[in-house]
Amino acid sequence: MAYDAVVLVSFGGPERPEDVMPFLQNVTRGRGVPPERLAEVAEHYQHFGGVSPINQQNRELLAALRADFAAHGLDLPIYWGNRNWDPMLADTVTQMRDDGVTRALAFVTSAYGGYSSCRQYQEDIAAARAAVGPDAPVIEKIRQFWDHPGFIEPHVDAVRAALGQLDPARRDTTRLVFTAHSIPTSMAANAGPHGGRYEAQLREAAALVAAAAAPDLAYDLVWQSRSGPPHVPWLEPDVNDHLAALAEAGTTGVVVSPIGFVSDHLEVVWDLDTEALETAKQLGLDFVRAGTPGTDSRFVTMVRELVTERTDPDGAQLRRRLGELPMWDTCPTVCCVPTRRPTPAGSTDA
Repeated sequence: MAYDAVVLVSFGGPERPEDVMPFLQNVTRGRGVPPERLAEVAEHYQHFGGVSPINQQNRELLAALRADFAAHGLDLPIYWGNRNWDPMLADTVTQMRDDGVTRALAFVTSAYGGYSSCRQYQEDIAAARAAVGPDAPVIEKIRQFWDHPGFIEPHVDAVRAALGQLDPARRDTTRLVFTAHSIPTSMAANAGPHGGRYEAQLREAAALVAAAAAPDLAYDLVWQSRSGPPHVPWLEPDVNDHLAALAEAGTTGVVVSPIGFVSDHLEVVWDLDTEALETAKQLGLDFVRAGTPGTDSRFVTMVRELVTERTDPDGAQLRRRLGELPMWDTCPTVCCVPTRRPTPAGSTDA
């Protein structure tokens, strides 16, 4: 099928202190999040001058993608639109329409399935198209990429580099800790056609990275960034609680790898580099946080390959994967529909 553009779709984030609260209100609108919770999260942003790193990271990714596309003769313009802050997706779709785009592919900055990490982006795209009207271009989301070599290999190298910063004499008491955004357990166990895929895909990605980076070390997948009310069960354990349990069991050092994320945005630099690091210091644990793919050339190449899978007549033969879980190009309309609209799984960047 012919496509005439690609659009990078991301979460968005504030870039000035005065943007923080309006941004958070966009994220949580209609979901009953109490003002005190918004104020608490706003403080995380103010800790960094009211600026989220995510927009600049997306600008850098866009530049890398455009250069890579040009170098490989892929003649498709690349647009950028966000879910919650400028450039807003509806404005981007309007620009695409005005530029004559009729059918585009969307690359979403989330590797995994599930409601907040996949279906909600599908809803955002549909809402943006509806806002633009009948002349809006058709936009199709590219497949999930949790096990693509271009995502896994940068994580592998980042874990190896982080391990190199710990005392090799204490390797026997070193552990890998992979983290991802927690979600409500009801959402994780969604009974749709591909229900439960978020956690399963994360576990496969963590296993792939651990096996390549440090097959001699034990590892865990734990959770971070919970934002829901206390009475609603979410995936556990929280990374901070897990660090305490590891220290009590005799672990001396940890490498924490944010396997759930593609770049070092706020939920990485606050929840891990700030809060989890402080927890580790209090526990006497050596702590190194591994990096994320960002603009690693293999990750950039992966995006181009995902586009080519859909644009090349032989795209299915070009597909590269490392895992064994089921994978699909498009999702059924009933996939990952929550039984009721959930409290947001992400209240900052995603």
